[in-house]
Amino acid sequence: MKLQKATTFALIAVLELAADPQAQPSVLEIAEKHGISAHHLAKVMRDLGRAGIVDAVRGVGGGYRFIGNPKRLTLMDIIDLFEPARPGRAANPGPEAAQALQRVLDEIDEHAAATFRSITLSTMLKLMRAPARA
Repeated sequence: MKLQKATTFALIAVLELAADPQAQPSVLEIAEKHGISAHHLAKVMRDLGRAGIVDAVRGVGGGYRFIGNPKRLTLMDIIDLFEPARPGRAANPGPEAAQALQRVLDEIDEHAAATFRSITLSTMLKLMRAPARA
């Protein structure tokens, strides 16, 4: 499963905000910290706001804050906001090898989606705080 830029930016921003719910970083601050496009991130943040995951704080010192529930919100909940629906593939009349390979790739996508559905933001935050293994 290959994620689009907007999806990756959304995951990064939500994790950044959820890691410190008291902070209210601006789009520019998040973008600069992670080396991503502030313009593109602003569009992503607007969509996350509409979904009720983040809230824009206006005025001096304003920015964005996380308002979701990290124990219930999964990575797949965020991915679903930005990835187009994946319709079932039609039977491919091509060679058997291509059909077999496509079945394997479809199964890999299903496993990836199941994993994303099983990982909450709370779990990700614990992973972020854990020391890196050598």
